[in-house]
Amino acid sequence: MALHANSSSGMYVNDDCKLKFLELKAKRNYRFIVYKIDEQTQQVIVDKLGGPQETYEDFTNSLPEHECRYAVFDYDFTTDENCQKSKIFFFAWSPDGSRVRSKMLYASSKDKFKRQLDGIQAELQATDPSEMTLDIIKARAL
Repeated sequence: MALHANSSSGMYVNDDCKLKFLELKAKRNYRFIVYKIDEQTQQVIVDKLGGPQETYEDFTNSLPEHECRYAVFDYDFTTDENCQKSKIFFFAWSPDGSRVRSKMLYASSKDKFKRQLDGIQAELQATDPSEMTLDIIKARAL
């Protein structure tokens, strides 16, 4: 298993992170992927996969209340011209109740990690569920 170093923060990205993202993007095998930083091994790993039938509510419910995570969500929508589209959102979830060290680790690794996922179309940072409601996602998608 290959790991890719993130030189600035010493963080590694497990290959599975990119492989699952490619499956979400190309094959649409997943609706969402939640990633976490394993602080013991200093690498980003897949924490949870959401199947194609899962909803945005399933996704938001899968984010821990007091722990940081990265996530991607494949959002399907219909434009005003009645065209079916989808947009891949990247989320940096950093709840107020999470540890300061964890928030710093996620913040310092975010851009490097996000660059490993080719095809992100929008980004949202949230510290509270109210900052990532479906209405906000809809507004950002159009």
